[in-house]
Amino acid sequence: MASPGSGFWSFGSEDGSGDPENPGTARAWCQVAQKFTGGIGNKLCALLYGDAEKPSESGGSQPPRAPSRKAACACNQKPCSCPKADVNYAFLHATDLLPACDGERPTLAFLQDVMDILLQYVVKSFDRSTKVIDFHYPNELLQEYNWELADQPQNLEEILMHCQTTLKYAIKTGHPRYFNQLSTGLDMVGLAADWLTSTANTNMFTYEIAPVFVLLEYVTLKKMREIIGWPGGSGDGIFSPGGAISNMYAMLIARFKMFPEVKEKGMAAVPRLIAFTSEHSHFSLKKGAAALGIGTDSVILIKCDERGKMIPSDLERRILEAKQKGFVPFLVSATAGTTVYGAFDPLLAVADICKKYKIWMHVDAAWGGGLLMSRKHKWKLSGVERANSVTWNPHKMMGVPLQCSALLVREEGLMQSCNQMHASYLFQQDKHYDLSYDTGDKALQCGRHVDVFKLWLMWRAKGTTGFEAHIDKCLELAEYLYNIIKNREGYEMVFDGKPQHTNVCFWYVPPSLRVLEDNEERMSRLSKVAPVIKARMMEYGTTMVSYQPLGDKVNFFRMVISNPAATHQDIDFLIEEIERLGQDL
Repeated sequence: MASPGSGFWSFGSEDGSGDPENPGTARAWCQVAQKFTGGIGNKLCALLYGDAEKPSESGGSQPPRAPSRKAACACNQKPCSCPKADVNYAFLHATDLLPACDGERPTLAFLQDVMDILLQYVVKSFDRSTKVIDFHYPNELLQEYNWELADQPQNLEEILMHCQTTLKYAIKTGHPRYFNQLSTGLDMVGLAADWLTSTANTNMFTYEIAPVFVLLEYVTLKKMREIIGWPGGSGDGIFSPGGAISNMYAMLIARFKMFPEVKEKGMAAVPRLIAFTSEHSHFSLKKGAAALGIGTDSVILIKCDERGKMIPSDLERRILEAKQKGFVPFLVSATAGTTVYGAFDPLLAVADICKKYKIWMHVDAAWGGGLLMSRKHKWKLSGVERANSVTWNPHKMMGVPLQCSALLVREEGLMQSCNQMHASYLFQQDKHYDLSYDTGDKALQCGRHVDVFKLWLMWRAKGTTGFEAHIDKCLELAEYLYNIIKNREGYEMVFDGKPQHTNVCFWYVPPSLRVLEDNEERMSRLSKVAPVIKARMMEYGTTMVSYQPLGDKVNFFRMVISNPAATHQDIDFLIEEIERLGQDL
């Protein structure tokens, strides 16, 4: 947890001389905090007294402390009516919580203690003096704790311990120095929305059981389609379990549009179908082809230029080749923000080719779609409005908590026709409200999680301008990193020129390799540098950044920034840490 002096909490005496780290001062503030209702006082005291897990050279940290067997009473009323009075978790089990008779008091106390654990973790996530990761090898964690499931229940004291232990070893993806994945950060409004969603615990298939959530999905998807550029936000869409599934939806709908009979008769009733995507595109296109029976061999990879952008002339050449062989091109998937390079395919040129050959155009903007919120950067997706479908993951660049992925379709009703099965026990046709709001039949899933509320509530809290500021800041930080390392000794850029997205790809070259000629031996040794530095980052727990090979390029770092908590100082720290951890290699 962040210490009170870390900048997240600021406490002091009236004369300004109070020391927040002094136990007496913390105790005094706890007394004040107890005047708050609804358990807030307990939470503040937990934050004041919590211990941070500080990064250390040894990589070790203290195990989580057991929760108090008897929670302190926070009220001054006699007889006491505090929810925590006389609650001893060592003698309580899940069967003592609601809906058990007299279960209200232990339930409130238990959930308040869970909230204390969560709030401490939230504050720690933003404290730069804490670890990003407390890394242990799988066999170590398996031996250190008993994770096995048992026939007999454990008491609530042990359940709270499991909550603490799980978070102790969780990666702090909201930490300002976590740069490992495209999805980073921890938005407070989004987090609150996620908690509310879990509390509501409903399904998205009909209006009758999710009225507000269904309406919010309608409103939000319409707004996203407007931003893409489809007139009046017309079309259709759905929130799905990630970009891979959204891309598969696009492939499924494109196939149905060209050959609707495939829904009943299967692939045996249609000719050999061919999809096209760039060699830098996401692997989900091939996974989708495998799942739909189209086959990975039917996904043709189009050549990219040195910046990772699809080459339109090669796309047209490969389309003509497929047609000459008697195959049927049915989908082109362009990428707006590739996973490694952050490249944006030339959408206008791709759209012209798709129009010429009457092929469905899909844009995988899972990573780059967020740039549509920025007036400064949305030009990078020029032509997206000509697409037939678009994947857009707000849980990436927009910082919405996982998961939140949308598939947007330009033609209204097509998704429904493709997927509906008319299950009469869910989608009765004689209901007393507008049946168009029973959206479940257009989804592949029956049970569907509520993913929209996080995005909607964050949008209300930030406004479009807030998302724009977030995105502009992250791209500015990427440019800041690029400008520092492009001419810095020991760094080599994977490709020339300023990055289009927040992806900054580079090699760190240790002093021992800087004098070697550029030959196979040097490349072999250089390929081992990034994995070792990454392993050391994780052992120390100071930061995390990804690496990978690509084509004929040996392992290099891929830095990405989507966390608005990151600053110039965090970028400086990353550079210094890479040099510290790699100078002896």
